[in-house]
This record gives sequence, structure tokens and C-alpha cells, in this order.
Amino acid sequence: LVPGEVVLDLGSGAGLDVLLSARRVSPGGHAYGVDMTDEMLAIANRNRDKAGVTNATFLKGSIDAIPLPDASVDVVISNCVINLAEDKAAVIQEAFRVLRPGGRFAVADMVELEPLSAELKQRLDSWAGCISGTVPIDEYRAALVGAGFSDPEFDVHATQALPGVGKVGSAYIRARKP
Repeated sequence: LVPGEVVLDLGSGAGLDVLLSARRVSPGGHAYGVDMTDEMLAIANRNRDKAGVTNATFLKGSIDAIPLPDASVDVVISNCVINLAEDKAAVIQEAFRVLRPGGRFAVADMVELEPLSAELKQRLDSWAGCISGTVPIDEYRAALVGAGFSDPEFDVHATQALPGVGKVGSAYIRARKP
């Protein structure tokens, strides 16, 4: 991130990544966070006010229907949220829509490295642990390419074997809008 850029955090929660981004894009830039819960938006706004950050805005909305205009953002970030979305392709298409030409998609997310059982994916603790919504890297890559992104890169930096039921990993995922 550089001064003057506009950044969007998908599933911004309490706003930490938005506030850190706002400082990096200042002066002249702006950071947005989108979250679907009033409670998290209230916390994020309080955190923004306490931090004295003036170039951050928190928006109520869904990450598959982002409340920003087309081509209005330079960088889309997200931290382990897209895997929770039911329609990941729709989220990725929305990220592509709001990015300007040359814009960057730079997220951290969980991916499936070895198949997980349907039973495991349906467990409540698997949702809480960000395991239930994981998809294989090839499926994630196909969604990025299908939306129009170029050169998707996946850097898996931490893995967790789930004995007898599969393997997941935390990945840095980067792509660019041509």
C-alpha cells in the first residue's frame, strides 16, 4: 500500500486491518471496510474514533454485493473471510468489479490441500475454525481467473493436517485486474 491509494477490506470486523491500511495510504488515500453485522460496525467505528483515523469508512453490506461503485478501489484485502462465504465466486467477481484496472487482490484465506469429509465440513466447530468453507486451490484459482483476474498466486505458509479427514492451509493469495 502506498499513499493516495484506496483500499477495501472484505469482512472488516473490528476494523484493525482497515485502520492499519488507512495509515499506510495517508495522505490522500482512503480505507473502507465492509461488514454485515451492526455490532462489528459499531466496534470498528469506536476503534476508528479512538485511533483518531479520519480516512477510514466502515460500510454495512455483504461481501458478495459490495456497496461501492465500479472501479473505485486500488487494493482489495481480506483476512480469512472469503472461505466463510457461501458463493465465493460471487465475492471474487465483486472484488474484480470494484477494482480499478491494474488493481490488486491481496488476501489471506484458508484453502483445502487434501479433501475434507462432508461430515467434518458440516460441524459447527469447523465453521468457527474457518475449515468448513475451504475449497481446493484449483477451485479458488478458477474463480479468480473466471472473474477476469490475471496471474493468481498462492503462497501456502501454514498447514494443518486433520488426521484421517484431510488437510488445510493458510494461504496468501494475490492477483491483479488487467
